[in-house]
Amino acid sequence: MFNRILVPIDGSEGARKALKMAIDLQKTTKAELMLLTVFRHHSLLEASMSMVRPTEPENLDNVLREHAKGVADDAKKFAVENGAESPRAFVKSGPPARTIVKFSKEREVDLIVLGSRGLGDLEGYLLGSVSHKVTSLADCPVMVV
Repeated sequence: MFNRILVPIDGSEGARKALKMAIDLQKTTKAELMLLTVFRHHSLLEASMSMVRPTEPENLDNVLREHAKGVADDAKKFAVENGAESPRAFVKSGPPARTIVKFSKEREVDLIVLGSRGLGDLEGYLLGSVSHKVTSLADCPVMVV
């Protein structure tokens, strides 16, 4: 039924619930399981409002990328511990919903499984949730957990 399942991961409890559901689906369908963590490139406004560690003045994009990699690695470890077969984790930069949809098209994903509520940000409150945007933009079925 499904050959490729994509689970967007942001470290939230909603994403973890979606991952559990996707693992169960993978066990049933033997589909390839892909985990995607998206981080947003920071703007100058966001950089001026963020709390950067003064003892480690790194490029903020590098800090965000490393954090996203940690989230993806933790999710992959969780998936393996819960019986997933060969999950693959990816990290991308960009607007979350559009990046998820673009990735799903590029990888010919059959199903996106995502949490109904993630960690969110101010944009999420003003423009609508990532899950809502993904359901309206995706070409494949989307399961919101």
